[in-house]
This record gives sequence, structure tokens and C-alpha cells, in this order.
Amino acid sequence: MATSIRLEPAIEQRFDRLAARTGRTKAYYLRELIKNGLEDLEEYYLAAATMERVRKGEERTHSSAEVRRDLGLDD
Repeated sequence: MATSIRLEPAIEQRFDRLAARTGRTKAYYLRELIKNGLEDLEEYYLAAATMERVRKGEERTHSSAEVRRDLGLDD
């Protein structure tokens, strides 16, 4: 999927320097940033959505005592 973004000149210059110094393409670094950044965004926003469901009482939670009991760790 081809996607186009507009970068601030200073950021584009940083990409240019990084690519030139390492022999990799700007596209390589953009893919790396998106892959790693997407994982961070997913973790953050999915956790935030789960917390909102917990606050609304729509998501079941378990106490540490319940978990220990259910896993047989209290013995």
C-alpha cells in the first residue's frame, strides 16, 4: 500500500542524514518507525479503551486474591 505523508523540513533532513550515514533508505526507517510506533500506539489506546470499559463496569476485573486462588498459588 503506497502512502504519502508530508514531513517538516527539519525532520526530512534528519531522515536524509540518517539514510546517508547508514546506507539505508528513508523508506526503511519510516517502516521501522511505523512498525514500532504502531505497537506503542496499540498498547496505549487499547489499554485506554479497556480502562474506560472497566470504569463503566463493562469489563470484568479480577483481584490478586482471586487469581492466586484460581491458579492454586495460595496452597
